[in-house]
Amino acid sequence: MFSSKTTLITALLSVLQLAAAAPASSEGASSLTARSNSGEFTFYSPGLGACGITSSDSDLVVALAKGMFDAQTPNGNPNNNPLCGKKINASFQGKSVTVTIVDSCPGCAGAGLDLSPTAFSQLADQALGHVSGTWDFA
Repeated sequence: MFSSKTTLITALLSVLQLAAAAPASSEGASSLTARSNSGEFTFYSPGLGACGITSSDSDLVVALAKGMFDAQTPNGNPNNNPLCGKKINASFQGKSVTVTIVDSCPGCAGAGLDLSPTAFSQLADQALGHVSGTWDFA
């Protein structure tokens, strides 16, 4: 009987510790668990990103909105963010592209994405500048 109470208490303490370690931003946390996200897609010329990865315009990469990215950054070190290297499927008007998270986008609001020029071009003409699309984790 004593061991089952100890097991229950240990399990409850584990749950409480996980809850305390959850991201403070409820917007970031809920957006990350949502199956589909909507936001503005723009494009940028990647270089050395927040994940510590250097990318070029021809790579299929993306910078995730800063609020969503930072909510998952442990101890303020973006290189250790579990989102780094994670794949996203982005879609716009029946077209889609799979990109890899390598950076944070300070200018992106909500669930916005900043795509490499090559990735953006697979969805829309760059002359548009930005489009409203949907995305989810691959």
